[in-house]
Amino acid sequence: MRSFSLFTIILLCIAILLVDILAFYWLQSITILIDLSLLKTSIHFIFWLFTIGLITSIIVLKVTLDDINPIRKQLLISKFYGLAISSFVPKLIFVIIISILYFTNYLFSKNESLIIVPFVGLLSGFLPFFIIIHGIFKAVYKFKIYHHSINSNMLPKSFDGLKIVQLSDLHLGSFNYAYHKLERAVKKINYLQPDYIVITGDLVNNYAWELRGWEKVFNKLIAKKEKYAVLGNHDYGDYSKWESIEAKQDNFEAIKHFFKTIDFKLLLNQSEAISENNEQIAVVGVENWGKPPFKQYGDLQKAVADVKTIPFKILLSHDPTHWAEEVIDKTDIYLTLAGHTHGMQAAFQYKNLQWSPIKYKFKHWAGLYKHNQQYLYVNRGLGWLGFPARIGMRPEITLIELKTNR
Repeated sequence: MRSFSLFTIILLCIAILLVDILAFYWLQSITILIDLSLLKTSIHFIFWLFTIGLITSIIVLKVTLDDINPIRKQLLISKFYGLAISSFVPKLIFVIIISILYFTNYLFSKNESLIIVPFVGLLSGFLPFFIIIHGIFKAVYKFKIYHHSINSNMLPKSFDGLKIVQLSDLHLGSFNYAYHKLERAVKKINYLQPDYIVITGDLVNNYAWELRGWEKVFNKLIAKKEKYAVLGNHDYGDYSKWESIEAKQDNFEAIKHFFKTIDFKLLLNQSEAISENNEQIAVVGVENWGKPPFKQYGDLQKAVADVKTIPFKILLSHDPTHWAEEVIDKTDIYLTLAGHTHGMQAAFQYKNLQWSPIKYKFKHWAGLYKHNQQYLYVNRGLGWLGFPARIGMRPEITLIELKTNR
């Protein structure tokens, strides 16, 4: 999880304060209608008590962050992040909507009707608040299966009907050792009876200690054939301060070792040929490769060196930008499986229509993409990072079924 400077935190607190001042100004247009003086004073008091308490807590947390236990630190940051967003966004929308209604008189033609405006503005603030609360307490662990079938005349007949379950961006540290929550996902996965299960990076937030006890959950995953994994940008420990290079390397080695304990083959710029009835496909896995500031540990040429003669290749690569930069039109890799974006954990999705602000950073950010005869699938992530919610972007279990046209 990215660390922000004290100056940035102070700017954030100023923004919260300014929005709350404006929100309080408009709130008074509602409380002025309350006859009971005590009730009116209580509402005003609670409003400012929450604001001052939140800002003070954010600053205190930042100042004392280095002295807090890492496990507790990660949990506190996420909670305050969620609290700040669930407070800031609804108030901001409330201020914007009520200001537009008052100053443009957009909905009302008579001044007498303006008494309705504060309540319309209040509703506009409460609606996103309840949506965010639903995203925090309900949708964040409401796992959804996305099933896609891909037909190919390149797929050998022996692999017709091959089922691959893809998981990505689990960020186990965010689960805070709530093993039962992920066990619900495991039951869904096993019900699909996949031939292969793959993890496309970001198993942790930063640290190997996040993995404590999780082997009992992952060892319940059943694949008919094999289980593979690659690393994501968070698995390298690049976003934390370390006492020494050795400490960082020990953390990294412990994360890599964990994959052995859960019977996943970790592909570090490596590939594996899979044979059925004298026919073959290849699974290729690269280390994380992304555009700066993300590191480029991946070496695709090294990874495919041993399987160049196998026509049908499946690539596991955490960052979807890798597909556009090094895969399409430059290799014969048929299918690439990626993650990384989380779909920003917030989106609007209805049938084939989907939109998220993350699309302005990543061209390929969620779902299935095709370029000529090459495919990319971007998993929306199973866990969460930072903001402890999923809004219109449920955590994903991907089932891809490969079918041959031969």
